[in-house]
Amino acid sequence: MENAQLVRRYPVGIQTFSEIRESGYVYIDKTDLVWQLVHEAKYNFLSRPRRFGKSLLSSTLDAYFQGRKDLFEGLKIMQMEQEWETYPVIHLDLSVAKRQPSADELRQALMWLMNPLCEKYGRNELETSPGKMLNGLIHRAYEQTGKQVAVIIDEYDAPLLDMLHASEQLEQFRNVMQEFYVQLKAKEAMVKFCFITGITKFSQLSIFSTINNLLNVSMQPEYAAICGITETEFATDMAPDIAMLAQKYGCTAEEMHAKLKQQYDGYRFSEESPDIYNPFSLLKCFTQKKIDNYWFDSGTPTFLIRQMQHFRTDITTMDDLEVPSTAFDRPTEAMTTALPLLYQTGYLTIKGYDRDSMAYTLGIPNQEVRLGFVDGLLPTYIGLDGADVQMGFALKFWRALRAKDLDLALREMQAYLAGLPYIEGFMKKLENISNAEGFYEWSFYLIFNMLNVYAKTQVKCAGGRIDMVAYMPDTVYVFELKVNGTAADALKQIDTKGYAIAYQTDGRNVVKAGVSFSTESKTIKDWIVAEC
Repeated sequence: MENAQLVRRYPVGIQTFSEIRESGYVYIDKTDLVWQLVHEAKYNFLSRPRRFGKSLLSSTLDAYFQGRKDLFEGLKIMQMEQEWETYPVIHLDLSVAKRQPSADELRQALMWLMNPLCEKYGRNELETSPGKMLNGLIHRAYEQTGKQVAVIIDEYDAPLLDMLHASEQLEQFRNVMQEFYVQLKAKEAMVKFCFITGITKFSQLSIFSTINNLLNVSMQPEYAAICGITETEFATDMAPDIAMLAQKYGCTAEEMHAKLKQQYDGYRFSEESPDIYNPFSLLKCFTQKKIDNYWFDSGTPTFLIRQMQHFRTDITTMDDLEVPSTAFDRPTEAMTTALPLLYQTGYLTIKGYDRDSMAYTLGIPNQEVRLGFVDGLLPTYIGLDGADVQMGFALKFWRALRAKDLDLALREMQAYLAGLPYIEGFMKKLENISNAEGFYEWSFYLIFNMLNVYAKTQVKCAGGRIDMVAYMPDTVYVFELKVNGTAADALKQIDTKGYAIAYQTDGRNVVKAGVSFSTESKTIKDWIVAEC
């Protein structure tokens, strides 16, 4: 009986606040931020990546406006809220309206979504479009209750994401959604509070053209932690879970904390944001009692891959991007690169901010994203299948690196690349790679990351840019790559430009490697390895 009481229930896939609270699931208390949000502005918009708790936040707001005080007992909001009034709530989850084949079917899906509310508040036969129906619902809810209405719309952009490059169809879909959203402004006097969530940021000049007082709280420091689990919350609220997993893995709680931090932490949503863990992955990890890449269960989203192909994105630069906020916090339909979408979908996050230049540094959040991302991109970018890489030579390559035998590891890679029958077509396929050296740099980068070896390309240093640096627990590898050149010249460049100097105080062994590739054999030609 005592052991049964120690069992913790994790709300994996459960996004309803009432169910979490009534069924005793683990809940990280965000209700102080909920109260603050409700009392700051009338119309609010929040962008966060998928599976990051937007739906749970929407459900929490729903319960708050319904006056469900019982659900909030023992939470922070009880020290803040005194009135607990009840308001009518129109809560819509537009994720159920995605992947509609036509604008007409999108209209039907939106109207079907509002049917339960029509059963409650009634419907006028003249309400023949989603916007007219929403307008009527707000009006009748207000008239019947004598209270202003709380409107909560979750995943507002779901019907549009798959249409980003189908310009004619996107415009038709956008017209449907604009007619729907314009009612929120038209009924402003009857609206108590409006909260809209999504992944991407479609311009206020299109979908939200008339909601000119919409407050975008996505990058406001005070709401950076409203979704996800902060380092402080992780260390305190989830200490029993860390200890449980540590026992299973046979390590200390401190060691397990570090493992989980590397795997799931690293998100930041403003310049003053605390580090934030992915809540879905963390809870799934504790449920399964296994560290794994849970965020990618459904794969890399198709619309993201299409965007990266469309803009010919250089994936090797994604670990250290210095940009102004206008480069990544911009309207989806106004993008000139895939950067805004990569940030908004959670594949990149804020890693630093320089107040003097007002420049942000973006990077990949954590190891889970890195591995899942690379797995999704290997077939698209260099024609390799992730499973084939892992099952083909990964074990031999990994063992060689762990044994600090880079010479053996490169022999394994040489044999692997030479044995690929379709590699000759890669250069023609990849128009966004301007030269052969770029192709092999991409190949090296993706393969190393696929094998769970953290690697960065074009690393800045005093002497210039290092082609690639790979980081193992006890060794740092500094690579210079040459195509149709010599390994000796590559190694000489490392030495003359002092590429390895910065890593000699790292505390790890530093190994230099000059590697040459042959465009004729389409694989590694030769290499020279030297320790510092």
